[in-house]
Amino acid sequence: MKTPKGYLSIVLHAHLPYVRHPEHDTFLEEDWLFEAITETYVPLISVFDSLVRDGVDFRITMSMSPTLISMLTDGLLQERYIRHINKLVELAEKEVERTKFQREFHDLALMYHWKFANARDLFVNRYNKNIVTAFKEFQDRGVLEIITVGATHGWLPLMESVPNAVRAQIRTAAEHYEKNFGRRPRGIWLPECAYYPGLDKILREEGIKFFFVDTHAVLHASPRPKYGVYAPVFTPNNVAAFARDIESSKQVWSAEEGYPGDPCYRDFYRDVGYDLDFDYVKDYIQPNGLRKLTGIKYYAITGKTDQKVPYNQYLAMERAAEHAGNFMFNREKQIDHLNEVMGGKPPIIVAPYDAELYGHWWHEGPDWLNFLLRKINFDQDVFKTITPSEYLQKFPRNQVCQPTMSSWGYKGYAEVWLEGSNDWIYPHLVRSAERMVHLSRKYSGSANGKERPLNQAARELMLAQASDWAFIMKTGTMVEYAVKRTNDHLTRFNKIADQVESGNVDYEWLGGVESKDNLLQDVNFRVYA
Repeated sequence: MKTPKGYLSIVLHAHLPYVRHPEHDTFLEEDWLFEAITETYVPLISVFDSLVRDGVDFRITMSMSPTLISMLTDGLLQERYIRHINKLVELAEKEVERTKFQREFHDLALMYHWKFANARDLFVNRYNKNIVTAFKEFQDRGVLEIITVGATHGWLPLMESVPNAVRAQIRTAAEHYEKNFGRRPRGIWLPECAYYPGLDKILREEGIKFFFVDTHAVLHASPRPKYGVYAPVFTPNNVAAFARDIESSKQVWSAEEGYPGDPCYRDFYRDVGYDLDFDYVKDYIQPNGLRKLTGIKYYAITGKTDQKVPYNQYLAMERAAEHAGNFMFNREKQIDHLNEVMGGKPPIIVAPYDAELYGHWWHEGPDWLNFLLRKINFDQDVFKTITPSEYLQKFPRNQVCQPTMSSWGYKGYAEVWLEGSNDWIYPHLVRSAERMVHLSRKYSGSANGKERPLNQAARELMLAQASDWAFIMKTGTMVEYAVKRTNDHLTRFNKIADQVESGNVDYEWLGGVESKDNLLQDVNFRVYA
């Protein structure tokens, strides 16, 4: 390939809140992880595998949050996933038999049976229940760059008043990354892309070289960036900020204009867990008899109607290939134009997405990505895919600007995570963070046997800080669960803090808490000092 005129950086953000309930035999919210493994992570691994096998030159950046990695490497959740996928294989086998005289559904039943059996085989036999090793292998090959995320996905601008709490989220994440991937992370996905001026100082202290922000963070930076969002800027503390490109995001994200809304694609909500007779599906829904999504869905989006047509997987694959070609064509024209107006400086188009969009929400997403990366490699010579680290190596000189406080949430600031449904949590979170800093400083020299409870206190505080709970409260789904999780972690934190200060630690009770909230095994309370 001749020297490219520009670059495309596709970024997949993989994160789920920490949900692990050993006190229950089954727990509905654990399905979030199981669905993501089956519908997103395994399909992405398969796509990357096929691209490597076929000699396709590609680059992807992927963030993996410490909470997600903790769940993916947890023995209990691994065994529960196997139980989950075994039930899906069993249900798919029943569906193959049930639909044998329904041609429009039988091929789909066979597809689901293959998909679930393949996921089980890859999970159990190829990766011995730990698919984090799969992503590490792709990173070691040089086709994937994995970056870290704040330890529990806490919304950092709302911790600004307690800088040590921000530092604890970043440092713990970097150390957790090093434990899992064998080196320090070069980049970080700030939770919800939420940045505030001064955060870059903490990032630099922890060795972070780059992060991502939404478009307006850089467009409104001071001074105004010469190249807009099409080149990174260095913050005053010499950390690179890469900003999201609106055009490429809208083509994929937008419910109205984006590819995933195409009538040919599979409908997310029509699921046999709701459509079929109760007695038939009762062993595959919730134990209390409440229905749930199983992942077997037979209908296409069709349009804004309840009358859905059966899903045609072959037509959907053709459409995914068309959409991949359209996305590539648009990037060619965009980069041609930008290269000209930027005086020959190769632009970088940053296209970040939630990883769960690919496969979970947008069934055809992994296939679209597969088609896109092949087309970019074989069908054009205008641009290449690249990781932020590679771009900074090629172009180490960039403008110095201070991005503005911002996020990639609704309206671009704190409107989602600080409003009427969830603002009650922040006085408690700030007071608890201040208390953790006090305890850390008091006992950092000599913990006098209190290291264990203090480390668990740090875990409980970080779990309470997770932005997921405020987000769920705002969106109105599973609100009761999000409120309970926030209250539970704050209550446990304060109970541990009280016991440490009184010198009377209930180690039997503490052991129960440690077995429930066992993420970030190597966390050190002194990170708050």
